[in-house]
Amino acid sequence: MTELLHVSGGPTKPEIIAVSLSKLDLMDGCRFFDIGCGTGAVSIEASKMVRDISIVAMDARDEAIDVTKKNFEAFKITNAQVLSGESSQILEMQDEGSIDCAFIGGTKNISRVLEVLALKRARSIVVNAVRIETVVNVINKMKELDIFDEVLHVIVSRGAPITGETMFKPENPVYIVVGRTNKE
Repeated sequence: MTELLHVSGGPTKPEIIAVSLSKLDLMDGCRFFDIGCGTGAVSIEASKMVRDISIVAMDARDEAIDVTKKNFEAFKITNAQVLSGESSQILEMQDEGSIDCAFIGGTKNISRVLEVLALKRARSIVVNAVRIETVVNVINKMKELDIFDEVLHVIVSRGAPITGETMFKPENPVYIVVGRTNKE
């Protein structure tokens, strides 16, 4: 089995990826943007879920870009672009309507990133955050842009041995904030 290479702050835990991707409503033919891609783990899982997906992974950190490229190569991800730079600037260069779904794992310049995604009419947006201040800022910004849909607080605990038995050790809780431009 291929092992995912790591960078600081990642990768996103598999359970969190599963919930986040389910909230994006991925479908065949969609253009998926992985903003603050870190290790590329979210993109790798998205490519397993949807056959005909076009992935654009981006990060401002050189280390993350290098690791994502290596992970994409190891997992044979061939339907992806990996872009280095400030996310809002990269997103601004995209055509309106060309961004179907966006996963945001990095929160640098998050307000501007959300503004651009709303302007470009991204169908669904999922933000993962661990800091409550970030969650409040994201919810408020999404409400201002009239794209807020829901927020989830997800806590995963893993079994661990203790004196011959099993206990549960909690992972860091994660907030998943969901936005939609075509709310029904």
